[in-house]
Amino acid sequence: MNTTPLYRQLANHYLDAIRSGTLKTGERFPSIRLMMEKHAVSLSTAVQVCRELEDYGVLEARPRSGNYIRQPDTPAKPALPPLPPTLDTGVYVGIHEQVSSVLKASQRATIKVNFASAYCAPALYPLKTLQDNMIKALRQDPQLFGTTSPTGGNIALRHLLARRALNAKTQLSAERIVITNGATEAINLALRAVTQPGDTVAVESPTFYGLLQILESLNLRVLEVPASSHGGINLAALEQLLQGPERITALIVIPNLHNPLGSIMPDANKARLVQLCAAHDTVLIEDDTYGDLVDTEQPLSTLKHWDRDDNLIYCASLNKTLAPGMRLGWISAGKWHDRVEMLKHTQSRGCEALSQRAVSAFMGTPSYERYLRRLRKTLTQQRQQMSAAILRHFPEGTSVTAPQGGTLLWVELPHECSSMVLFHEALNVGIQISPGGIFSNSKRFDHFVRIGCGAPYSPRIDEALQTLGQILKTQR
Repeated sequence: MNTTPLYRQLANHYLDAIRSGTLKTGERFPSIRLMMEKHAVSLSTAVQVCRELEDYGVLEARPRSGNYIRQPDTPAKPALPPLPPTLDTGVYVGIHEQVSSVLKASQRATIKVNFASAYCAPALYPLKTLQDNMIKALRQDPQLFGTTSPTGGNIALRHLLARRALNAKTQLSAERIVITNGATEAINLALRAVTQPGDTVAVESPTFYGLLQILESLNLRVLEVPASSHGGINLAALEQLLQGPERITALIVIPNLHNPLGSIMPDANKARLVQLCAAHDTVLIEDDTYGDLVDTEQPLSTLKHWDRDDNLIYCASLNKTLAPGMRLGWISAGKWHDRVEMLKHTQSRGCEALSQRAVSAFMGTPSYERYLRRLRKTLTQQRQQMSAAILRHFPEGTSVTAPQGGTLLWVELPHECSSMVLFHEALNVGIQISPGGIFSNSKRFDHFVRIGCGAPYSPRIDEALQTLGQILKTQR
C-alpha cells in the first residue's frame, strides 16, 4: 500500500512530467479546477500540489493568469525527486546503434543546411493541387472521416497503380495490391511474411540504412553482397553465396536508382537476378521507391517484369516522387498476398483514406505526367550543379557518382578522410550529411558520404559545400 500522501503523489507525477520534458518551461500549468476534475481530488489537495511544486521552484503564479512552469534556480527543497527507474533519460540508441546515434545527434542540432535528406524541397511537390483534391474529396463525401478504409486501400488508387505499372512492362493485379504506410511498412510486411527470427536475409552493400534497422528489429541475420554504382548488386558474388552452406531466405534489392549508390541494374542483370533467386528458392523483395525519378522518358523495367514463378514481392512508394507527408506506399506480394493482407490488417488496418483519394484524383489526370517531367528536369539540373560544386570545393581525390535520376549523390572522399568525423564537425556549424558508415554494418564506407540534391541550388548551399570541403582538408 502506498503511504505517500495523495498531494505528494500528484506533485511527483507533475515533477516527472517536467523533468522528462512533457511539460516545458513557460507552459501554463493545469488550473486548480482542472486538477480537481481530472484527478478527483478535493480543493485543498489540489492547492497543496501547487504549493509543493512552488517549493521545488518549478511553478510560479502570475496575477490574473494562473500558474506556469518555470526553470528552477535555487529551489527551497534540495532537489527534484529522482525519476522512476522505468523511465530512461539517456540517449536512445536501440536498433543498429550507429544509425540511431547519428539520427539522434542530428535531431538535437540546429540544422541550417540539410544534405542528409533524400526528399525534394517542398516547393517542388504539387502541394496546392493535392490540397485542393482533399477539399474536393471532403465535399463529395462529408462522412469520409467517419468511416474506415479497407485493408487493401482505395481501389481506384490501386487500379491506377496497376495501370501505371504496365508502362514498366509489369503486370500487377489491382485486387492484389495493398496500400501501406510508405515503403517502410511494405518491406516490413514482406519480411514478416516470408521469414522467421534468425533467418538470413541478403542485402546490397552499401544499402539504405533504414533497411538495416528493419532487419535488426525483426531479429534477422544480415548478409551483405557487394554492389557498385555502375550495375548494382554483384551477381557473381551473390551466386557464390547462394551456392554456399548458409540458406538465404530472402534478398532485398533496389534495382532502379539505388539508395545510396544511384545505380540502375542493366536489364540482363535483372533477368539473371530473378532467375538466380528462383533457382535457389530465395524470396526476392524489390524496392522500387525511386524508379519514377529516372531522367529518361522511357520507364525503367522492374524485376517483377521477369518474375515467372510469383517468387518476387514488389514494394514501392510515393514518398520521394509526390508527397512525403502522406506516407503512401504499396506492396504486391505475389503468392504471399493473403498472408501480407492478414499482417497488414493485424499491424495497422487500412491506411488513412483522404490522402489516397487526393492522390488518386491527381494521378488519374495528364497533369501527373507533366509534373513528373518537370520534376525530373529540375532534379537533373540540381544534381549537376551539386556535383560540380563538390568537385570544386572538396579535397583533391574526391569522386562523385553520376546517377541517371533521383535526388542522391554518393561521394567518395580521399581514404584518409572520415565521414563520421565530418558528420560531427559539420553538425557543429549547422550542416547535416549522411556519413557512409551508416549504410553498412561493415566499416568499408567510412570515407563515403551521401549528399541529397533535392533542394534548388543556391549561394547558401554553395557556401555549405565550401565549408564541408574546408573541414575535410583539415583531416589530411
